[in-house]
Amino acid sequence: MMRRDLLATTLLTAAGPALAQRGERVEVWLDPNCGCGPPWIAHLRAAGFAAEDRVVAFVATFRRMLGPPADLLSCHAARVASLGLEGHAPAQANRRLLADRPAGIVGLAVSAMPLGSPGMEVPGRQPDIYDAIAWRTDGTHEPFMRFVGAQPA
Repeated sequence: MMRRDLLATTLLTAAGPALAQRGERVEVWLDPNCGCGPPWIAHLRAAGFAAEDRVVAFVATFRRMLGPPADLLSCHAARVASLGLEGHAPAQANRRLLADRPAGIVGLAVSAMPLGSPGMEVPGRQPDIYDAIAWRTDGTHEPFMRFVGAQPA
């Protein structure tokens, strides 16, 4: 028994750095006409997330599963570690949500496609100031993090 425990501990210790560097998996659902989803996915990948894009006919099917409030809807939906994502939530907000796991919060949204948010960059244009909004299963929500473009404000 001790040898088996020692072997398991050794293997986990050796594998630890590789497991720590593996990106958190993000499933993204977007319709075939979504032009801002692919740049948002590229933003997530550049930040180390393992983002999988899934082009679907009806994103609403996945939204029902994730449960974002109607006033927070945007153009694409995603899931990371059982948490919902709606719209252009910056990678930094997603990482903080995963690290903090605030009680009762089940998702994060950036609705209305703010100019300069990840996937909505326009060279030469001033980025908007906007909030990433955290939501609960009962539909209530609150500001989680403020951004200017993809950077925290």
